[in-house]
Amino acid sequence: MRFGNEPLEPTDFLDPRCPFCTDAWEKEPPVRPIDTDRVLGKLDEYFSKNDMPAAERHLAYWLAEAEEGRDLVGQFLIRNERIGLFRKLGRGPEALAEAEKTVALAGRLGIADELGGATAFANQATAMKAFGLAEEALPVFRRALAVYEHAPNADPYRYAGVCNNYALALADCGEYAEARRMYGRATELLTPVEGAEPEIAVTWLNLANLAEAERGLEAAEAEIADCVGRAWDLLDRPGLPRDGNYAFVCEKCAPTFHYYGYFLWGAELEERARAIYERA
Repeated sequence: MRFGNEPLEPTDFLDPRCPFCTDAWEKEPPVRPIDTDRVLGKLDEYFSKNDMPAAERHLAYWLAEAEEGRDLVGQFLIRNERIGLFRKLGRGPEALAEAEKTVALAGRLGIADELGGATAFANQATAMKAFGLAEEALPVFRRALAVYEHAPNADPYRYAGVCNNYALALADCGEYAEARRMYGRATELLTPVEGAEPEIAVTWLNLANLAEAERGLEAAEAEIADCVGRAWDLLDRPGLPRDGNYAFVCEKCAPTFHYYGYFLWGAELEERARAIYERA
């Protein structure tokens, strides 16, 4: 019983809920997962044509679908892809913001210390390095590598990619010896993998850049020539699939060949990339 002006409590005017009545329970709509295979398949199609606007629209659409369907796994996958896309497009603030959201999702999903979480941290660190935060990226790379180093089923391409990008950040910070070691680790991981020549070629060009940064262009001339020659031999190896990935690597490597004066090789790689994209 209440007296005077005491405020009413809900129990004063609401009937108690029956504990056996399921209508009284709070219900959440079921999760509607997106078809991740379909999403990634179509995304690869856009990348093979170098159609970045279509890729961005595609990811935006499926992110909205995953959010509406409360599909955290789908959101995690899409946001991971968006980090790389925004990085390629040079849109730093968006890439970094997407990375923060992706890492937060890894925590919500309880996978921060698994390979999925390591991918998110690696993507975040790569974006940080790309947009002038190389020193801040180093501990984030190390967190990702700590997972890869103890995962027996780690994908060698992903693992080597993290090593390469970590080495780039190390080189930016003047830690040349450790950068060289990480490039060696990337090559070691990919050498046994059939068809990995384009990715190994990227590592050799990174080593050429490292030699120049460490000793200067003139002093490192012989090492640079050796690294560039090895990269060309790998990219020109007969039998390599001339697919979207090959086109992307050719396009990525061509400026380095031009920079070091290997203009014919650089032009050839640009032509190969152009032909693949037109054919796609």
